[in-house]
Amino acid sequence: MFFSMIRLRQNASPRDIAALGGGDEYRLHKLIWDIFSDGPERKRDFLYRYETINGLPTFYTVSGREPNCVSSLWDINVKEYAPRLSQGERLSFKLRANPVQPAKQERTASEIEEWLRSREVRGFKQKEPTKKRISHDVVMEEKNRIGFKYLPKDQRPHTATLIQKAGMAWLKAKEKECGFFAKDDEEHPLVRADGYQQLRLFKRRGQKPIRFSTLDFNGVLTVTDPELFITKALFNGIGPAKAFGCGLMMVRRV
Repeated sequence: MFFSMIRLRQNASPRDIAALGGGDEYRLHKLIWDIFSDGPERKRDFLYRYETINGLPTFYTVSGREPNCVSSLWDINVKEYAPRLSQGERLSFKLRANPVQPAKQERTASEIEEWLRSREVRGFKQKEPTKKRISHDVVMEEKNRIGFKYLPKDQRPHTATLIQKAGMAWLKAKEKECGFFAKDDEEHPLVRADGYQQLRLFKRRGQKPIRFSTLDFNGVLTVTDPELFITKALFNGIGPAKAFGCGLMMVRRV
């Protein structure tokens, strides 16, 4: 595996910067894909995180191959990424995630009709319609659970508190499958969940937007299963929306 820092070169001209387009999430997705793609059949095999450092657009990436960039716009620093960790080791980390909880929902009559038509077109056998798989934004789900908008203002929990609670519950649910432990202490939290955003990405004018939310985690965790943590959390990322800059966990020893 490889870890790369990809930064717009400092002497880039205003024309070069303008050619990059806006800083919306879909444009960023396309920029980093152009850096890694080596053909139309290539599937995404990297994780990335976008930041602005000293005013310069910067991507951090973890990938199974080195960036395949022919543009002179970018300074690319690549190093081999082969973490060696032990059980019980403590790491500081940061993670930008898409915190959703999978669920199933009954289909409407029109959705059932479309589902059956789709199976027929693809040559699948007809069967009873299954429930539709959906994902709930955990922050909005927590708001709905407590009836946030119906509570008197003086009885509503602070939004930051609600985000912390929902975010930590989501992260804690990932511990076993990803080989780590994050201490959840309300009085003295070792992990902070904040920076919640709801995003809409437009591929083309007139198309329905791609909607998802992001939440930033920063803090300290303990490795419980080194091999699982490396392969699942560090190499494969945590949660969905990886194509749009979510899932990459960056760590360093405490």
